[in-house]
Amino acid sequence: MRVGVLVFNTDRTVKGDASKLRGYISKRFKEYPILHHHVENGYLYTYPRVQYKIIERTPIILGIEEGADVLKIISDDIRELRIGNSKYKVKSIQMTVLEADFGVCKEQLKYKFLTPWLALNQDNYEKYKGLDRRERKKLLNRILIGNILSMCKGLNYVVMNRLKVRSRLMSEVVEFKGIRMIGFKGEFTVNFNIPDFFGIGKGVSHGFGTVKRA
Repeated sequence: MRVGVLVFNTDRTVKGDASKLRGYISKRFKEYPILHHHVENGYLYTYPRVQYKIIERTPIILGIEEGADVLKIISDDIRELRIGNSKYKVKSIQMTVLEADFGVCKEQLKYKFLTPWLALNQDNYEKYKGLDRRERKKLLNRILIGNILSMCKGLNYVVMNRLKVRSRLMSEVVEFKGIRMIGFKGEFTVNFNIPDFFGIGKGVSHGFGTVKRA
């Protein structure tokens, strides 16, 4: 699978969240719907081919397949970033495009969440609250498998084997679209190749659920 990673070196440390980076880039390049998922008749509901991250105060944009092609086109035109009320000069850009492994594998691979994973919606949050620690872990593992399968569906990859997940996760309070909710950080293993910086779960285009091989 073709993956592009755009890393920005700015004149000072970036403050703010990835949704504001997404807002700036999508407005700056409105002619590319893949950057913002808005189309004339509404919204594109599929796994985002472009995802925005701020990892350790560094702005990063991930492009998948055609998303990688668009990042290559726009990268030369980005001289500054506006994130919230702050403006940052872009000193340099590192653009990497590679063919990454994606899909089921024989071994269990270990990953860590670089940003909080939004696993719970309103319905399963109520269920989660009523469970003991062991049952909560089982529920989260099932949701994690479901999120990986949803990602695969959005990327037209058919999973032919059973996925097996183990996890060590800790909860934390996060804010998404002005709403406080529970997110999860930690590590998990699964018999599936996930390229670095891919997002899992809700809010992946806004930087949530970003994973990296541990």
